[in-house]
Order: sequence, then C-alpha cells, then structure tokens
Amino acid sequence: MKDFIQYVSGREFNTEENKSNEPASLSDELAGDEWLDAYSQAVIRAAEKVSPSVVNIEVSNGDRRQGGGGSGSGFVFTTDGFILTNSHVVHGALKIEVTLPDGRRGEAQLIGDDPETDLAVIRINAPNLMQVALGDSQKIRVGQLAIAIGNPYGFQYSVTAGVVSALGRSLRSQTGRLIENIIQTDAALNPGNSGGPLVNSRGEVIGVNTAVIFQAQGICFATAINTAKFVAGQLIKEGRVRRSYIGLGGQVVPLHRRLVRYHNLAIDTGVLVISIEPGGPASKAGMQEGDVIVGYDDRPIAGIDDLHRLLTDQKVGVRSILTVIRRNEKLSLNITPEDSRMREQRQH
Repeated sequence: MKDFIQYVSGREFNTEENKSNEPASLSDELAGDEWLDAYSQAVIRAAEKVSPSVVNIEVSNGDRRQGGGGSGSGFVFTTDGFILTNSHVVHGALKIEVTLPDGRRGEAQLIGDDPETDLAVIRINAPNLMQVALGDSQKIRVGQLAIAIGNPYGFQYSVTAGVVSALGRSLRSQTGRLIENIIQTDAALNPGNSGGPLVNSRGEVIGVNTAVIFQAQGICFATAINTAKFVAGQLIKEGRVRRSYIGLGGQVVPLHRRLVRYHNLAIDTGVLVISIEPGGPASKAGMQEGDVIVGYDDRPIAGIDDLHRLLTDQKVGVRSILTVIRRNEKLSLNITPEDSRMREQRQH
C-alpha cells in the first residue's frame, strides 16, 4: 500500500511518506556519528521523523479532584488537524485539550470514537501541522523493528524500541467485541502511551498503541494501521462506524455429541440465546430464548465472536439464514440484520 488516498467529505488523506518531516541535515548528521550502530540510527531517524506529529491529550470528565480526568497520546494524520487516538482516552470526555510538540496548546473537538476497535478521531484548529506517514500493516513481519512514541505518565515525547513479537492477535475491547489483527510488540508501553503511534524503521506508522498486560513483561499491543485507516474514514464521514446487529444476548455452550452427529454439524459448540430484544431482528425472525445458534448463512457459528465477525456493515438489510437447534430439532430462520443505530433509537 504505497499510497493511501481517501476522500471523505471532500477531504484528501495523503499518507505518502512526508519528506518534510525529516530535517535536511539529519542524514548528514548521522553519517558523521560513526560510533552509532545501524540499529540506533534507524531508531533515531524514525523518531525524529514522527515526533513532530505526536501530541499529548488531556481530558476532563468532571471534577478533577475526584479523578475526573486522564491523559493519553495521539498523532496528527492530516495537515488540517485530524488526530488519531484511542477511544478509551477520549470517550465520554467533557473537554479535550491537546498539546503539540512545539508547546502550542488548544482545545480539540471529538469527531467520533469507536469503542469496538478502541479508536477515535479528534480535531484541532492549528496551522503548520506535521502529519505522519501511514504504512501498510499487511507488510509487517515478525521480528522487524517497532518503535513506540508517546507521553507516558505525562512525560512528553518518550521513545521505546523493540520488535514485532507476533501478528494476528485478538484483543477484547471494553464492549466485549474482539479487535482483530492486533500487533504484539515488546516496545515498552506505559499509561499515557495509549493512542500514540507504533512506527517502523522508515518512520511509517504501522499501528496505534492500545494496551499492555501489566502482569507480564514485554507484552504490548497495537491496533493495526490498516484497521485504523478504515475506522478513521468512517468516523470523519459519519461520526461512527456502521455495523449490523440482530438483537440478542448469548453465551457459548457445548453441543451434545449425539446432536453434532445427527445433524452433521461442523462445530461442537454454539451460541445459546439467553435474551432477545423486543422488536429487534431476532425477535422478528421468530427466535426463542433457549435456541442454540450453530450457523449463519453457510458459515458455522461456534461462538459469539464468530457472529461479530460476520455482522459487518455489509450485512445491514441483507436477508440471511440463521441455523438454530431448538431442543433436538434443527431449524432455519430468515433474519435481516439492522443498522446498530436502530438499536440505539429503540433504547431512547
């Protein structure tokens, strides 16, 4: 993905390498520092290129004396002031303040946040902003250099380096949905790093730093930048990410071996329906509490996460077949997922 250009509401996202981010004299300066090894030079080049775009974010949710605030990081990805960060950094904030690397400080507007992927976009109104270059997370390889930049514990502009430890991880969001294609790295993250960029040796952002496992050492996670590109575009265009929903609550249960053999099922677990929203798609389809979902169209459903992966924006309004086990009988129900916004309208 050499160039990533996306037009949203008449705006251009150009994520080619921004050559202006690198000082003209940097290469010459590093070339003269023969005592620096190649690893150090790569980290320095990447950090120098990206750091002018990394911001500190402070939020207020109420009375600060009662802990009604917090801080995090973000990075400018368009020259007209759009900033990527984590949803958990800005969600529910009454006020968002951004401090730029040059010391400028101002209030930011929340454009939209998506707790399902823990991503958010905010915007500041300031001139002469430096944007990052966005990379392609599909080209990442395990073992390659990974550099995390952020503002841990309020310390501005902190750089840590490590490697990409693993790819294709899944991380549970605060809403319960799995975030797919997570990057695992051992570049150290601390509170306040959330929302900052994970960068490769060329100074391209390959991920958005998201979480750390505090009980472990060297296990940190970042949302892949390709996911962030899609989510950011949706948030700028509509203020939200459009998804489909069918209106039920469920839990994973094992299936009796006799049922699996009798109905020739491809899985040995399913989703037990424990609640159904009145007026929702599942209710209209005739689903009952106690049904066990085992298939959606031609795909087997072994758990809640399988359903979540299928219920994308492309399924909104599309009639599908939901396969359920009701007592010992296998049934096919016609169901038409709705936009998740319909659920919010019913609740209000």
